[in-house]
Amino acid sequence: MRRIKLAHIVTAMVAALVLAACANIGSPEGGPRDYTPPRVVKTSPKQGELNVEGNRVEIYFNEIVNIKDQMKKVSVSPVQKYQPVIKSLGKRIVVDFRDDMLPNTTYTIDFSNSIEDNNEGNQLDGYAFSFSTGDEIDTMRISGIVLRARDLEPMQHVLVGAYSQCLDDTAFTRLPMERITRTNSRGEFTLMGLKPGRYRVFALNDMDGDYHMARTEDYAFYDKVIEPSVETYTSVDTVFTFDHRVDSVMTATHTAYLPNDLLLSMMNENYQSLYLKTTERPTPGKLHVRMSTASPELPKLNIVSPAEHADQWYALQGTSRNDSLYYWITDSALIKADSIKVEITYLRTDSTDALTWQTDTVNFWHRKSGAEIKEEQEAKKEREQLEKRLRQLEQKEQQGKLDEEELQELAVARRPKPVPTFKFEPVTKGTIEVYDTITFTTPVPLAGINPAGVHLQVKPDSVWRTIDNIPALVAVNDGMTYKLPMSLEPECAYRLTVDSLAATSVYGLHNDTLKIETKVKALEEYANLLLMLDVKDSALVQLLDGSDQVQRTVTVVDGKADLDNVPPGTYYARIVLDRNGNGRWDTGNYLKHIQPEEVYYYPKALKLRRNWDVEQNWNIYETALDLQKPDAIKKNKPEEIKNKLDKAGKKKKSGNNEEEDEEDDEFNSRGFGNATYSGNKYNDYQNNRRRNR
Repeated sequence: MRRIKLAHIVTAMVAALVLAACANIGSPEGGPRDYTPPRVVKTSPKQGELNVEGNRVEIYFNEIVNIKDQMKKVSVSPVQKYQPVIKSLGKRIVVDFRDDMLPNTTYTIDFSNSIEDNNEGNQLDGYAFSFSTGDEIDTMRISGIVLRARDLEPMQHVLVGAYSQCLDDTAFTRLPMERITRTNSRGEFTLMGLKPGRYRVFALNDMDGDYHMARTEDYAFYDKVIEPSVETYTSVDTVFTFDHRVDSVMTATHTAYLPNDLLLSMMNENYQSLYLKTTERPTPGKLHVRMSTASPELPKLNIVSPAEHADQWYALQGTSRNDSLYYWITDSALIKADSIKVEITYLRTDSTDALTWQTDTVNFWHRKSGAEIKEEQEAKKEREQLEKRLRQLEQKEQQGKLDEEELQELAVARRPKPVPTFKFEPVTKGTIEVYDTITFTTPVPLAGINPAGVHLQVKPDSVWRTIDNIPALVAVNDGMTYKLPMSLEPECAYRLTVDSLAATSVYGLHNDTLKIETKVKALEEYANLLLMLDVKDSALVQLLDGSDQVQRTVTVVDGKADLDNVPPGTYYARIVLDRNGNGRWDTGNYLKHIQPEEVYYYPKALKLRRNWDVEQNWNIYETALDLQKPDAIKKNKPEEIKNKLDKAGKKKKSGNNEEEDEEDDEFNSRGFGNATYSGNKYNDYQNNRRRNR
């Protein structure tokens, strides 16, 4: 009985504890966050299996997984005519091939970092699955990085592929690549499943999905034929005790697939077929003709109707590229015409890529809007009322019946109408930089400006003084902007005056008086930067702002880039090895085997302060090329593993300066491979690798 009673008591106590727990409902404490990526536990077929039959691959994981950004991250080799169906189903990923499986072929499905777990989004980075339909599996691989040639941006998720050396140079423009992969978010790639042999390697931003180059697409090509190889090497690690004595020495054997350091410089030829893009008549007095790209010659316009028109019926406002042209109509009869039929003879690209002349007939219509029609009707009504009132007053004047108020009204009505004029619009306002000058715009093209009507005064102290023999104003840009082509002295005030009637428009109108007053900053407001470079070839240095936009360009002279009078601020620097000496960066051309001109970045921010002179040495080969561009101005930032982001966020919240310190120390080894691409960006890495082996 005692045992029975004791059991009852224990049962009652347990029940009481359970009820107490239920009465205090609360959120269970969460465990530590999961930073572990999904793990492959089984595949069908097995990884690397031979003589595989069937067209389905199943990959099983230890947790529920998703595929993110499949279209831009996942690649399948060899290239498929019909893309496989790839989907995640709980803890597995299924790949169904829709093409017939090729015999004796190695298949590789490169998932990059598209696989992530369902709960935390932890990514399985760099996972690829391979199998063979034959007795052998091809294991050779090539690795490297793709950077955009003009600004060293890592090219994310673009195709990288190879052709067998037996194919000719035009294969890239005609045939799909044989083996492909995609770059990751750092622009890095590994092309797998290659047979031993010789290959040509390319990168492609494949906009049309045909796996070969079109001249309008971004692409890159490696200069040399690649022959993949395998090397083994031994590493030695020493294990120390807590008191710094040698405990043991461990050796390990590693396999290296070479080359693993290719740099592909991606470019765009900026190729566009030349053709007549659009025509319009935005106002009754203006025709707009747009070409698709720059044209070496101007179109020729011949008016078909109205038949009666002046021979010189327009004034041209255009660009140096001849791609956007405004024809200001100077014939009043044409302006009034609702429709103008014009024969336009222009250069266009034919099917053989040659430029030939073609003639099209275009109707330029201008249909007035309801508001324009209403405005014209109101203006006409007002004119008619004024004319009617004038006739009434003149009739009463003849009859001698005008009172004093009517006499004043008649005098006002008889005054000559003011001559129509146009106004210049100042661009220069307030204080200007020492390298600027006085600028203004005009609303219509000018027939000319009389230099005698243009005056310039300077006030170096407290008195305005006239400057004699100033240079004539010059038209810039599209011909509607005028500037004073002379240097202005620091700390001086200037006044530019253009007298009324000094300028005449193509319509015969004259200008109103223009007066612009401005002051030039003092030299003490600026910094001076001198960059010392070990560069012997023709080169340009570009000073960049925080958006990677060019603020100043100078030519390197005797290894020096002299940037004077720079407004204070934070800047970055880029150098262009200007092979042809034309003063700008030039793209390459695959068919002509021309690589784009080389570009390098100074790997730190340049903080320039007021009234400072800064002299900085810059060895453009000291930092690996893929590490040169500062993260602050990099647009294509890499994806980071979530736990690293979380830790970075905690550091930022804690108020430390680790992120800033890292920005200041760009000369480190966080690059792709072993200090990649230092020196000549096509060959130099081989030497680095041998030294570090």
